[in-house]
Amino acid sequence: MSGRFAALSNRAFRTLWIGGLFSFMGVQMQFFLRGILAWDLTERKDALGLVYFIFGIALLVSTPLGGVASDRLPKRTVMLVSQLGIVASAAGMGIAVLTDIVQFWMLLVASIFQGVAFGFFGPARVAMASELVGRENLGNAISLQSLAMNGTRVFAPSLAGALVGWSFFGLGPTYVVAAVLAVLSWLTTARLPNPPAALSGAARVSDIADGVRYVFATPPIRNIVLTAFAVLMFAFSYVSFIPALVEGEFGLQEQHVGYFTSSSSVGALLAGFWVAGLADSPRAQAVMTMAGVLFGVMVMGLGLAPQFLVAVVVAVIAGAATTTFQTLSNTLALRESNAEFQGRVQSIMQLGFAGFGMSALPLGVLAEQIGLRPTLVIMGSIAAIAVLSYGVVSFVRSDDDPLIEDSTAV
Repeated sequence: MSGRFAALSNRAFRTLWIGGLFSFMGVQMQFFLRGILAWDLTERKDALGLVYFIFGIALLVSTPLGGVASDRLPKRTVMLVSQLGIVASAAGMGIAVLTDIVQFWMLLVASIFQGVAFGFFGPARVAMASELVGRENLGNAISLQSLAMNGTRVFAPSLAGALVGWSFFGLGPTYVVAAVLAVLSWLTTARLPNPPAALSGAARVSDIADGVRYVFATPPIRNIVLTAFAVLMFAFSYVSFIPALVEGEFGLQEQHVGYFTSSSSVGALLAGFWVAGLADSPRAQAVMTMAGVLFGVMVMGLGLAPQFLVAVVVAVIAGAATTTFQTLSNTLALRESNAEFQGRVQSIMQLGFAGFGMSALPLGVLAEQIGLRPTLVIMGSIAAIAVLSYGVVSFVRSDDDPLIEDSTAV
């Protein structure tokens, strides 16, 4: 197997990929259900933001620990333990809805469980992919994992929306379906090899500080990390407000939230096929920069869209742009990293998702004060300016610094 699917020729990576497919499907359903339930319980934009804010705090605290665990412990073990949190969050919410005792605070508890689980699961999964396929296929492996994630984003929200809207099913059983998918992911992950950790010895608090110093002492990684933070904290936060945009601004129903989310995922899926063949090429950095700017512009476009169908078209382009940006930024950051730091570098990259969750609350408050549409325009503008700045800095460094190729020697 070659080209866009080269990494899948590795049997162990195929197992990792299939396990990720189950996990992403369940997680995407949970994200959809969380937004729907939060909106149904409160009908407030700042409540939507609070759910993601709590998720972001949990992710912020756990992700540095997850990076250290990925470097100091066998990665399969880290993934198996962390996936139990994903199972628990879905099963717990399903039981609460089915027994009609659900309250808003329960969504916050579920967000904490999922945030902590992601903090450990994400760095371990990406670092495991690098370990299984090697650096020569690293970009392809990350692209294929992104393809699996975005493929599930196409189907999972629509499936969840259809099940929720079906009178014989509803929210509770749909949460149970998400929990079953998480269990299938756990069973698949258990079949992976469990090679020894990249670093020997017990984990230390100083491991986190060492990882941060390494990132900031390596300009190519540092610049990518800071740019990815800005994009995730501001532009990507638009996903927190999809229920408010579709139901509040356009006056539509819950199933339309699923259609909208799936439309952005169609663009992401199509981009994923393309990026899989590009991620290991010399053009990756330039394409990443253009995609990041385009994503910011499209988030601005969501704030300006006059009709639902126009917003759907904008969402398709936004989905393609964000997939391209995230895949290539992850690939470039890991490619620049030494093997013993890959778990921690990936954990720092993932902190951008914590920032996305944390920024959702103040952005939700802002949306309550000035309106959702102006807030989306501001969010997209900040992200586009940040990526443009990265492009300028990278261009200047490549022209003026003859030692840039040696900048990873720390």
